[in-house]
Order: sequence, then structure tokens, then C-alpha cells
Amino acid sequence: MMTDRPIVLAGAGAIGCFVGGMLATAGRRVALLVRPRMKTEIERFGLRLTDFDGSEKKLGAGQLALSEDPSIFHSAGIVLVTVKSADTADVADQIAQHAPEDAVIVSLQNGVGNVAVLRERLGRRRVLAGMVPFNVIAMGEGRFHRSTSGDIHIGEDAENTAAALSVPGLAMRASGDITGVQWGKLIINLNNALSALSDMPLAAQLANRDWRRLFADQMAEGLAALKAAGIAPVSATPIPMNWTPALLRLPDMIFNAILGRTMKIDPEARSSMWQDLKQGRKTEIDYLQGAVIALAEQSHVEVPLMRRIVALIKQAEAAGNGPPRLTPPQIRGVA
Repeated sequence: MMTDRPIVLAGAGAIGCFVGGMLATAGRRVALLVRPRMKTEIERFGLRLTDFDGSEKKLGAGQLALSEDPSIFHSAGIVLVTVKSADTADVADQIAQHAPEDAVIVSLQNGVGNVAVLRERLGRRRVLAGMVPFNVIAMGEGRFHRSTSGDIHIGEDAENTAAALSVPGLAMRASGDITGVQWGKLIINLNNALSALSDMPLAAQLANRDWRRLFADQMAEGLAALKAAGIAPVSATPIPMNWTPALLRLPDMIFNAILGRTMKIDPEARSSMWQDLKQGRKTEIDYLQGAVIALAEQSHVEVPLMRRIVALIKQAEAAGNGPPRLTPPQIRGVA
């Protein structure tokens, strides 16, 4: 698996370029399946990878294989899937057509349903679930900035794929409960929509108790739906997931003392959903809040706040004017 065969990033947007770039700076042979605009950008500027801790790495375009053609999968040892959830089926068909039968496929996508789609379309190929806890912002001119902390988690397997992929600056850890890890990330990712609707950086939102209460109320709905379905989400911090809504509602001083120090967030960090609205793209709301709503319907759990947030995101998508800069009362529908 980890010979001289390349690691191919399927769908190299912000996450794919950052992960692929970090692997390449550690000496791994990396190839990126990219859209034409991204290919042009990297060929012109190379890759510049910056981090919230102030570190920086640079790669020339010649240090990566770039292609718009899925035949780039033909010699892959590992394929890291980083496309949006709506594109999973299409990229799975491309992998099925071009990648070797023994290539290992790892989903590094938001949501919890992508691995099932990949496995359905990839037959006997080994498919592993993964979870990327950090945000990456595409800054333009080949720069990709990691704005929050955390290690990538990959489902445990006999070959220890996580350890084989782990490199300095990009730790990957094997998880024996990757489903719980994915649901835990999804519950945290419910805040992506609030970031998109507010047009505020994540750190500024977390510093504001009204926004934290809104996040806490939405998270509580999600946790109730998961509990009714018998799903136990795994927390990405030392603090149990079920405690988090109550902690988010605490006064600012107490919150910062207890929870604030467990999170490292760049002051300008934004959610991927904010980036989607900013660039006029369709968001992944149906794969985040939508997944929880579907679960809630099965268990007859009411999630009114989450339904309203989905409606507001879809309105913003349709309007095409970017993040609508709503306030917490406006999101709750009481303004």
C-alpha cells in the first residue's frame, strides 16, 4: 500500500489541497484530481500551506501530479476522497473505472453517509471512513490556511492505514468507533450553518453567549435524535458530548475557563458552509442538519430549530447574495 504508488486526492478543494500538500511536504508521492480553475492556480503559484500556529510550508507545482482526468487513479495505492457529499457517487464511479482493485479508499468528507455510497459502488475494494476535525480556508493564489486544530481519525484496519498515512504536522489516528467519531463531528458541524448565516468568524461567535446558546439549543436537538436512535457520538475534546450544550450556555468568563482552552481556533476561521454561500455554491446542509432531521423523523423526535436553520440556508442559497448576516433572534424567528 505505501510503496512508490501515489496517494491520490479525489476532489482537491481546500481540504484536499491541504492534506495532499502536507503529505507531499513529508516526501509522499501525491497526485491531485482537480478542477480546471484549481489546476491553473496551483500551476501558477504552487501550494502555500499555512497554519493557525504560524507555521508555513511551500510546494512547487512540480512536486505534485495534477490532473482533471480521473485516469490519474490508475496507479493509486490510496485514494483520499475529499469531494462534497453530493459528488460522492460520481467520484466513486470514476474510482471504480480507473483505480486498481487493491487501492484503499478513505473518505475524508463531512457527514455520515458517504462511506455507504462508496462501498455500494466500489465492490470489493476496501473503503475506510475518516473524519477531518479542522477547517481549511482557500485564501487564493495557492494558499490554503488551516484555521482550527485536531487530528484526522480513520477507521481501524489490519494494515493500520491511519499510521501509514500520518506525517509530521498532519497526524492521523486509528479509531475503533469511527461511526461515533463521525456523528460527534457532525453534531459539532451543526454550527457551520450558524457561521454561514451570521457571516461571523467562528471564534467571534463562540465568544458571544447569544450565539453559543443558539448553537447549544441546536446541538441539544441533535443529541436527542441520536439518543433516540441509539447512537453514541464520540467527543473530539476531553469533555463528554452530552455536557457540551450546558457548557455553551454558561456566562462568557466561565465558558472560556472551562471549554475555551480546549479549542484552538484562528481568529478569522470560517466554516466551509460560509465559504459555499460566499462563492454561490450549494451547501452540504442536507448532509449535516438533513441527516439529523432524517434520524429524528424515524424516532419521532421534534427538531424545530434545526428545520428552521435548514430553511434559512436554502433561502440564502436561492438568493445567491452570500451570507445573509442574520442575528440569533432572526434565526430563531423571534425578531
